[in-house]
Amino acid sequence: MYLSNLYLYPIKSIAPLEVASAEVEPRGLRDDRRWMVVDADGRFLTGRQLPRLTLVRAQPGAEGLVLDAPGMPSLQVAFPDADATLPVSVWKSQVAARPAAAAADAWLSEFLQRPARLVHMDAGVSRVMTDPHSQPGDEVSFADGFPLLLISRAALDGLNARLARPVSMLRFRPNLVVDGVPAHAEDGWKRIRIGGVAFDVAKPCTRCVFTTVDPERGERDPDGEPLKTLIGYRRSGDGVTFGQNLIPRSGGMVRVGDGVEIIA
Repeated sequence: MYLSNLYLYPIKSIAPLEVASAEVEPRGLRDDRRWMVVDADGRFLTGRQLPRLTLVRAQPGAEGLVLDAPGMPSLQVAFPDADATLPVSVWKSQVAARPAAAAADAWLSEFLQRPARLVHMDAGVSRVMTDPHSQPGDEVSFADGFPLLLISRAALDGLNARLARPVSMLRFRPNLVVDGVPAHAEDGWKRIRIGGVAFDVAKPCTRCVFTTVDPERGERDPDGEPLKTLIGYRRSGDGVTFGQNLIPRSGGMVRVGDGVEIIA
Protein backbone atom coordinates (compact mmCIF):
# COMPACT_ATOMS: atom_id res chain seq x y z
CA MET A 1 0.00 0.00 0.00
CA TYR A 2 1.83 3.10 -1.23
CA LEU A 3 1.48 6.60 -2.63
CA SER A 4 1.63 6.27 -6.42
CA ASN A 5 0.85 9.84 -7.55
CA LEU A 6 0.94 13.37 -6.13
CA TYR A 7 -0.86 16.32 -7.71
CA LEU A 8 -1.01 20.05 -7.05
CA TYR A 9 -3.49 22.53 -8.50
CA PRO A 10 -1.71 25.88 -8.00
CA ILE A 11 -4.86 27.78 -9.02
CA LYS A 12 -8.24 26.34 -8.08
CA SER A 13 -9.77 24.38 -11.02
CA ILE A 14 -6.79 24.61 -13.38
CA ALA A 15 -4.73 21.76 -14.87
CA PRO A 16 -2.89 19.52 -12.40
CA LEU A 17 0.82 19.71 -11.72
CA GLU A 18 2.23 16.24 -11.02
CA VAL A 19 5.12 16.24 -8.55
CA ALA A 20 7.39 13.66 -6.94
CA SER A 21 7.21 15.17 -3.46
CA ALA A 22 5.35 17.89 -1.58
CA GLU A 23 5.36 19.51 1.81
CA VAL A 24 2.20 19.05 3.88
CA GLU A 25 1.00 22.20 5.60
CA PRO A 26 -2.11 22.64 7.79
CA ARG A 27 -4.02 23.99 4.75
CA GLY A 28 -2.91 21.14 2.49
CA LEU A 29 0.04 20.61 0.16
CA ARG A 30 2.26 23.64 -0.27
CA ASP A 31 1.34 25.56 -3.45
CA ASP A 32 -1.96 23.69 -3.80
CA ARG A 33 -4.97 25.93 -4.48
CA ARG A 34 -3.34 29.01 -2.98
CA TRP A 35 -4.59 31.04 -5.98
CA MET A 36 -8.14 31.36 -7.28
CA VAL A 37 -10.01 32.96 -10.18
CA VAL A 38 -12.98 35.14 -9.25
CA ASP A 39 -15.55 37.20 -11.16
CA ALA A 40 -16.01 40.97 -10.99
CA ASP A 41 -17.95 40.56 -7.74
CA GLY A 42 -15.28 38.43 -6.09
CA ARG A 43 -17.27 35.20 -6.41
CA PHE A 44 -15.13 32.15 -7.14
CA LEU A 45 -15.08 30.67 -10.64
CA THR A 46 -14.40 27.00 -11.31
CA GLY A 47 -14.39 24.44 -14.09
CA ARG A 48 -18.02 23.72 -13.29
CA GLN A 49 -19.04 26.95 -15.02
CA LEU A 50 -15.91 27.41 -17.15
CA PRO A 51 -14.49 24.10 -18.44
CA ARG A 52 -11.75 26.03 -20.29
CA LEU A 53 -10.23 26.86 -16.92
CA THR A 54 -8.89 23.29 -16.79
CA LEU A 55 -6.62 24.12 -19.76
CA VAL A 56 -4.72 26.77 -17.79
CA ARG A 57 -1.36 25.63 -16.44
CA ALA A 58 0.61 27.29 -13.66
CA GLN A 59 4.14 26.69 -12.45
CA PRO A 60 4.82 27.99 -8.93
CA GLY A 61 8.15 29.67 -8.27
CA ALA A 62 9.98 31.78 -5.73
CA GLU A 63 8.48 35.00 -7.12
CA GLY A 64 4.96 33.83 -7.94
CA LEU A 65 3.53 31.88 -10.90
CA VAL A 66 4.09 31.39 -14.60
CA LEU A 67 0.80 30.99 -16.48
CA ASP A 68 0.32 29.15 -19.77
CA ALA A 69 -2.73 28.21 -21.84
CA PRO A 70 -3.41 27.22 -25.46
CA GLY A 71 -3.00 30.17 -27.79
CA MET A 72 -1.77 32.48 -25.02
CA PRO A 73 1.71 33.88 -24.30
CA SER A 74 3.36 32.79 -21.05
CA LEU A 75 2.82 35.28 -18.25
CA GLN A 76 4.89 35.79 -15.12
CA VAL A 77 2.64 36.69 -12.18
CA ALA A 78 4.31 38.10 -9.08
CA PHE A 79 3.03 37.48 -5.57
CA PRO A 80 0.64 40.34 -4.73
CA ASP A 81 1.37 43.09 -2.24
CA ALA A 82 0.84 41.72 1.27
CA ASP A 83 -0.94 44.93 2.29
CA ALA A 84 -3.60 44.75 -0.44
CA THR A 85 -6.88 42.90 0.11
CA LEU A 86 -9.89 42.00 -2.02
CA PRO A 87 -13.02 40.47 -0.46
CA VAL A 88 -13.80 37.17 -2.21
CA SER A 89 -16.15 34.28 -1.58
CA VAL A 90 -15.69 30.55 -2.05
CA TRP A 91 -18.87 28.63 -1.21
CA LYS A 92 -19.92 30.02 2.19
CA SER A 93 -16.48 31.35 3.12
CA GLN A 94 -15.67 35.05 2.96
CA VAL A 95 -11.93 35.63 2.54
CA ALA A 96 -9.81 38.79 2.41
CA ALA A 97 -7.50 37.64 -0.41
CA ARG A 98 -4.58 39.38 -2.13
CA PRO A 99 -5.38 40.68 -5.64
CA ALA A 100 -2.88 39.92 -8.41
CA ALA A 101 -1.70 42.57 -10.88
CA ALA A 102 -4.00 43.79 -13.63
CA ALA A 103 -1.97 41.95 -16.28
CA ALA A 104 -3.00 38.60 -14.78
CA ASP A 105 -6.65 39.66 -14.77
CA ALA A 106 -6.46 40.70 -18.41
CA TRP A 107 -4.72 37.45 -19.42
CA LEU A 108 -7.34 35.29 -17.73
CA SER A 109 -10.22 37.40 -18.99
CA GLU A 110 -8.98 37.04 -22.56
CA PHE A 111 -8.56 33.27 -22.32
CA LEU A 112 -11.81 32.63 -20.45
CA GLN A 113 -13.71 35.12 -22.64
CA ARG A 114 -15.31 36.81 -19.65
CA PRO A 115 -14.20 39.23 -16.90
CA ALA A 116 -12.00 37.47 -14.35
CA ARG A 117 -9.57 38.35 -11.58
CA LEU A 118 -6.79 36.36 -9.93
CA VAL A 119 -6.32 36.35 -6.16
CA HIS A 120 -3.78 34.79 -3.82
CA MET A 121 -3.81 33.31 -0.33
CA ASP A 122 -0.54 34.01 1.50
CA ALA A 123 0.34 33.21 5.11
CA GLY A 124 -1.58 36.28 6.27
CA VAL A 125 -4.83 35.21 4.59
CA SER A 126 -6.99 32.86 6.64
CA ARG A 127 -9.90 30.61 5.73
CA VAL A 128 -11.16 28.74 8.78
CA MET A 129 -12.81 25.35 8.32
CA THR A 130 -16.37 25.14 9.61
CA ASP A 131 -17.19 21.54 8.65
CA PRO A 132 -18.36 19.35 11.58
CA HIS A 133 -15.46 16.97 10.87
CA SER A 134 -12.89 19.70 11.53
CA GLN A 135 -11.30 20.74 14.81
CA PRO A 136 -10.91 24.26 16.24
CA GLY A 137 -8.09 26.02 14.43
CA ASP A 138 -8.28 23.92 11.25
CA GLU A 139 -7.77 25.93 8.07
CA VAL A 140 -8.16 25.20 4.38
CA SER A 141 -6.86 26.71 1.14
CA PHE A 142 -9.18 27.72 -1.72
CA ALA A 143 -10.09 24.02 -2.10
CA ASP A 144 -13.82 23.32 -1.95
CA GLY A 145 -13.88 22.29 1.70
CA PHE A 146 -10.94 20.16 2.85
CA PRO A 147 -7.16 20.42 2.64
CA LEU A 148 -6.55 17.23 0.61
CA LEU A 149 -8.31 14.58 -1.45
CA LEU A 150 -7.24 10.92 -1.66
CA ILE A 151 -8.42 8.24 -4.10
CA SER A 152 -7.35 4.61 -4.53
CA ARG A 153 -6.15 3.55 -7.97
CA ALA A 154 -8.42 0.51 -7.82
CA ALA A 155 -11.48 2.76 -7.41
CA LEU A 156 -10.75 4.29 -10.81
CA ASP A 157 -10.08 0.87 -12.31
CA GLY A 158 -13.47 -0.31 -11.06
CA LEU A 159 -15.18 2.70 -12.59
CA ASN A 160 -13.41 2.32 -15.92
CA ALA A 161 -14.46 -1.32 -16.12
CA ARG A 162 -18.05 -0.03 -16.22
CA LEU A 163 -17.47 2.71 -18.83
CA ALA A 164 -17.50 2.45 -22.61
CA ARG A 165 -14.64 4.99 -22.70
CA PRO A 166 -12.21 4.97 -19.75
CA VAL A 167 -11.50 8.25 -18.00
CA SER A 168 -8.38 9.62 -16.36
CA MET A 169 -7.90 9.92 -12.61
CA LEU A 170 -7.61 13.65 -13.27
CA ARG A 171 -11.39 13.87 -13.76
CA PHE A 172 -11.53 13.64 -9.95
CA ARG A 173 -8.73 16.09 -9.11
CA PRO A 174 -7.06 14.17 -6.28
CA ASN A 175 -3.93 15.25 -4.43
CA LEU A 176 -3.00 11.73 -3.36
CA VAL A 177 -3.44 8.48 -5.28
CA VAL A 178 -2.88 5.24 -3.38
CA ASP A 179 -2.05 1.91 -5.00
CA GLY A 180 -2.01 -1.61 -3.61
CA VAL A 181 -5.46 -1.58 -1.97
CA PRO A 182 -8.91 -2.84 -3.09
CA ALA A 183 -11.31 -0.41 -4.74
CA HIS A 184 -12.73 2.11 -2.26
CA ALA A 185 -10.76 0.66 0.65
CA GLU A 186 -10.32 4.29 1.70
CA ASP A 187 -14.03 4.43 2.59
CA GLY A 188 -13.27 2.46 5.75
CA TRP A 189 -10.26 4.45 6.96
CA LYS A 190 -10.38 6.91 9.87
CA ARG A 191 -6.72 7.89 10.29
CA ILE A 192 -3.71 7.15 8.10
CA ARG A 193 -0.02 7.93 7.90
CA ILE A 194 1.82 8.55 4.63
CA GLY A 195 5.55 8.62 5.10
CA GLY A 196 5.77 10.37 8.45
CA VAL A 197 2.67 12.54 8.08
CA ALA A 198 -0.62 11.73 9.84
CA PHE A 199 -4.04 12.56 8.40
CA ASP A 200 -7.64 12.33 9.55
CA VAL A 201 -9.86 10.74 6.90
CA ALA A 202 -12.69 13.20 7.41
CA LYS A 203 -15.51 12.30 5.01
CA PRO A 204 -16.27 11.00 1.52
CA CYS A 205 -15.93 13.46 -1.34
CA THR A 206 -19.29 14.22 -2.93
CA ARG A 207 -18.98 14.45 -6.70
CA CYS A 208 -20.62 16.90 -9.09
CA VAL A 209 -20.79 17.90 -12.74
CA PHE A 210 -17.10 18.85 -12.68
CA THR A 211 -16.28 15.14 -13.13
CA THR A 212 -17.82 15.35 -16.61
CA VAL A 213 -15.21 17.91 -17.75
CA ASP A 214 -12.41 16.35 -19.79
CA PRO A 215 -9.26 18.22 -18.64
CA GLU A 216 -7.46 17.36 -21.88
CA ARG A 217 -10.07 19.18 -24.00
CA GLY A 218 -11.53 21.66 -21.54
CA GLU A 219 -15.02 20.47 -22.50
CA ARG A 220 -17.84 18.54 -20.88
CA ASP A 221 -18.56 14.95 -21.84
CA PRO A 222 -21.77 15.05 -23.93
CA ASP A 223 -22.88 11.74 -22.35
CA GLY A 224 -22.55 13.06 -18.80
CA GLU A 225 -19.90 10.49 -17.93
CA PRO A 226 -18.50 9.35 -15.61
CA LEU A 227 -21.08 10.92 -13.28
CA LYS A 228 -23.92 9.08 -14.99
CA THR A 229 -22.31 5.71 -14.28
CA LEU A 230 -21.25 6.66 -10.74
CA ILE A 231 -24.86 7.46 -9.88
CA GLY A 232 -25.67 3.81 -10.55
CA TYR A 233 -23.35 2.36 -7.91
CA ARG A 234 -21.84 5.11 -5.74
CA ARG A 235 -24.97 6.98 -4.68
CA SER A 236 -25.71 7.29 -0.97
CA GLY A 237 -27.64 9.55 1.35
CA ASP A 238 -24.77 12.03 1.09
CA GLY A 239 -24.82 12.05 -2.72
CA VAL A 240 -22.47 10.42 -5.24
CA THR A 241 -19.12 9.85 -3.52
CA PHE A 242 -15.70 8.97 -4.88
CA GLY A 243 -12.54 9.41 -2.79
CA GLN A 244 -11.99 10.73 0.70
CA ASN A 245 -11.27 14.19 2.10
CA LEU A 246 -8.28 14.45 4.43
CA ILE A 247 -7.17 16.87 7.16
CA PRO A 248 -3.45 16.88 8.06
CA ARG A 249 -2.65 16.20 11.69
CA SER A 250 1.12 16.67 11.37
CA GLY A 251 3.51 18.29 8.93
CA GLY A 252 6.37 17.03 6.82
CA MET A 253 7.10 15.76 3.34
CA VAL A 254 5.21 13.13 1.38
CA ARG A 255 6.83 11.44 -1.58
CA VAL A 256 5.72 9.15 -4.37
CA GLY A 257 6.54 5.63 -3.20
CA ASP A 258 5.88 6.37 0.48
CA GLY A 259 4.10 3.62 2.35
CA VAL A 260 0.53 4.20 3.52
CA GLU A 261 -0.30 2.98 7.03
CA ILE A 262 -3.79 2.67 8.47
CA ILE A 263 -3.76 4.05 12.02
CA ALA A 264 -7.49 3.62 12.70
